[in-house]
Amino acid sequence: MAFIDGVSRKKLRMGLLGCVAACAAQGVLAATAPGFDPGSANVAVADPVVPRPPGKSCVVELFNGFTFTDFSNHPYTYAPPAGCGKTWSKVVLEADFSVTAGRQFDRTASLWLGGANIYFGTTQEPSSTVAPSWHVERDVSDFASLLGNPQTGQAILGNVVNDTYTGVISGSARLVFYPANILAPKADAPDAVYPLSDGTDGGTVTLNTGADVLTRTLTLPTNIERAYLDVFAQGQGGDEFWYSCVPDEVADEAQSCGGGSYREVQVAIDGQPAGVAPVYPWIFTGGIDPYMWRPTPGVQTLNFLPYRVDITPFAALLNDGQPHALSIGVTGANGYFSATGNLFVYLDRGRTALSGAVTVNTLKGQPAIATVDNTLTDVSGVVGGAVATHASRSFRTSGYVDTSHGRIVTDVTQTVAFRNTQTFAIDATRYEQAIDQLSTVDSTTKTRQGRSGLAVTTEAHYDFPLLASFKYSFDEAGNIVSAPSAVTQGFSRQFSKKVGSLLLYRSDVDNSIDTADTLAFSGGAVTGHSGQRSSQVFRFKDNLGSCYGRDISTSAGLLTAATDGGGCPGNRNRLLWFTHPDGSPDTSRTEDPGIF
Repeated sequence: MAFIDGVSRKKLRMGLLGCVAACAAQGVLAATAPGFDPGSANVAVADPVVPRPPGKSCVVELFNGFTFTDFSNHPYTYAPPAGCGKTWSKVVLEADFSVTAGRQFDRTASLWLGGANIYFGTTQEPSSTVAPSWHVERDVSDFASLLGNPQTGQAILGNVVNDTYTGVISGSARLVFYPANILAPKADAPDAVYPLSDGTDGGTVTLNTGADVLTRTLTLPTNIERAYLDVFAQGQGGDEFWYSCVPDEVADEAQSCGGGSYREVQVAIDGQPAGVAPVYPWIFTGGIDPYMWRPTPGVQTLNFLPYRVDITPFAALLNDGQPHALSIGVTGANGYFSATGNLFVYLDRGRTALSGAVTVNTLKGQPAIATVDNTLTDVSGVVGGAVATHASRSFRTSGYVDTSHGRIVTDVTQTVAFRNTQTFAIDATRYEQAIDQLSTVDSTTKTRQGRSGLAVTTEAHYDFPLLASFKYSFDEAGNIVSAPSAVTQGFSRQFSKKVGSLLLYRSDVDNSIDTADTLAFSGGAVTGHSGQRSSQVFRFKDNLGSCYGRDISTSAGLLTAATDGGGCPGNRNRLLWFTHPDGSPDTSRTEDPGIF
């Protein structure tokens, strides 16, 4: 197949980014990571599992042996565990998935309970000889109010199985409960959770444009002290590779997707801006070059982390007994983002109604606007230069509520920044694109109770770096010959909590992967690949003695090394049971301004 004009080459490149897979067939751990066998082609990730508290656990099976061969939803029922008490120190979701050997796309998977999302991620792609299996875990202690009552739920994992796409995906999931005890007291979980999903059974909502929003109108309790909104925004369709897109006016020149590269989640209450969240550039296992992600997928690919937005400054507004519309939108969405969220609230047990006010909201009137510097040139069919996109803004939200234990003032200040620079070199024999992107968040929350109370200050810094390069070479007839690609992707989070000037807790999470591969083509079809290699490094440390490190290396689609304890004393991992070493949101222990 020949690709001569720019439009057809653009279609080829975008097809390669997404569809090559279909075209090509608590404890102390030893230094060597357990459960990993060098030479294995099965999924191997450096991510930690959820640390567990001491004591006996109870298991409630959600489903077992579900097979996903079409786009029907798979319902299940849940009942609280018998003989496991009414209070728990921790609740963990465990899920196992597998796909048979053959040809299959990556698929999106989500689990729902009482309409609330309890898991969101994508699947590993198989090969003709490898039937991968993988395990995911998530701390779901924040859903304790939901888990105290019987619920209905469903697993959503759309898949196609036919003569071409043969991989059958199977899965099972369960909840593991740890009853509270003297060594592991009851989690200070939210008093209620309100799903922002597509209906009572749960499901994501499609946001095709920046004007689209996921909105749910809720009449909430009138005694809310604290409120948090966990949000997910997953790029799909034309937005799967949103970080590679350029403004519409240069999309044909750059042979790239349009709509620009700036994406950011907007949270609003009754249309009033209330918070923002960065969008993580998740890369699915069929993305860019599927061989890069075998056997180690990208950061969070199999198990997305939500971003938590603190909307406590708006508690007084939510407490007025009137219905309020909470909404999630994605700036720059261009067909499309899959979005959902969960609102968690903490209530005042001493009063049924709280008064207060929202005192500051400088986010109001601050639109999300990006600046684009375009130096792209096109001289006689030779394209070169760069497209650089920048956005940054700082804002403050503040409010108070008068509670049974005094006035609580919450002040949130945040700076969010985004930059994306793409360089191009395009002529008759090559297409080269390099992406350098970074999203950052600096957030400080100060909480003061009573006039003389010491301020509790929590600070968090996030970095979402992405480096990617795609190089496609063409012969004289315009046929693609080879396609070397490389990706470096990361997630880092630094968190601290102080009372006055006294540091109570600090944690640092860093998760990064570096991977590369080169595809070979003949006649427009993939004929093989070479040079596959990847490495994932995961680090977690806190000031209470927790430390976790795991390093994974792969080559030619096989695991070559997996070692534990990197960066830890004695090269040994040790995790306190209440920590969140994966970097997921946590208000039930270390991050709650009112405890610890």
